[in-house]
Amino acid sequence: MSDQAGSIAIPDEVLMNKIYLIRGQKVMLDSDLAELFDVKAIRLREQVKRNTDKFPVHFMFRLTSEEVEIMVSQNAIPSKQHLGGSLPYVFTE
Repeated sequence: MSDQAGSIAIPDEVLMNKIYLIRGQKVMLDSDLAELFDVKAIRLREQVKRNTDKFPVHFMFRLTSEEVEIMVSQNAIPSKQHLGGSLPYVFTE
């Protein structure tokens, strides 16, 4: 059996469009990460909340309202509703 069986290639351009620079770190929104893993963002957030001890502090953080406003104003995200009604987590690795 091939090592590539079951793997999916995601073009670099797709990933690069989902990476933002926030607080001096390259991050990906929880909703974008959930989309890549084909799960609902609410389920990803739920698992993060249930397993906070498995996520080191440097691995993720939650955006502030001000940071969300900046992302909306810069058209990085279409609207606050795009985030699912809560402040998103962002993942650094």
